[in-house]
Amino acid sequence: METRGTPQSRRLPSPLARLCLAALLAASLAGLAGCAAQQQASAPGSPPQQEEVSDPLEEFNRAVFQLNELLDIILLRPLSEVYRAILPDPVRDSVRNFLRNLGAPVVFFNDVLQGRGERAQITFGRFLVNTTLGVGGLFDVAKDMGAPYHGEDFGQTLGVWGVKPGIYLVLPILGPSTARDAAGRVGDVLMNPLTYVYSANDLEYLSVAFGAGGAVDLRSRNIELIDQLKRDALDYYILMRSIYLQIRENEIRNGLTPGDSPERRLAIE
Repeated sequence: METRGTPQSRRLPSPLARLCLAALLAASLAGLAGCAAQQQASAPGSPPQQEEVSDPLEEFNRAVFQLNELLDIILLRPLSEVYRAILPDPVRDSVRNFLRNLGAPVVFFNDVLQGRGERAQITFGRFLVNTTLGVGGLFDVAKDMGAPYHGEDFGQTLGVWGVKPGIYLVLPILGPSTARDAAGRVGDVLMNPLTYVYSANDLEYLSVAFGAGGAVDLRSRNIELIDQLKRDALDYYILMRSIYLQIRENEIRNGLTPGDSPERRLAIE
């Protein structure tokens, strides 16, 4: 007799599947932090000083780093080149806008958890405006109305709460991280309403598609910059570690230096 799973068993993914889902949903966020860090490092002026973070797992981290580099060479970079070649800039901008709009609830919850009410209002307003007037988030109408995008994640929230970064980690596929940021990735998945929508409707593949699309879009925007960093770096692993830690510290402070008033945050972004 053929045995079929019950509706409940089909709707609830295994713990391993949930873990993989968490990782895939976080992929775009990891890439965003890394590439934003590169842009910060190449910008004029002195970069912000990051908090000292230990790297006791450096040998293991370097091995994972090399694996990620191999995946980038054979898969992500070629896909990014094709993506950029066949899609014009406005279409790629719409892809980014759509994915950012999907992530707005997570940004909103982290704004609230950080006690930044004004930023939470902006995030909520952006979501409403871009979902409606922006045709499901394809167009960033809110930016033209004076409400630019800003990102937040639970790793940043933990940092605002005073949680230390912990040890430095390089995660398979996801790239640079710390113990605090790795825990933050799980928190973001748990607070994302789409996680439960996907699970309840057997749509987990959408999270994979959106995560992969975001990674390809982001990589396509930084092809030349990353190539230059690889050429110029004496030790690419050390460079990326330093850049990642700098940008995470900058993100937690929202671009402020110690002593800046909170009222300046929105103007900076």
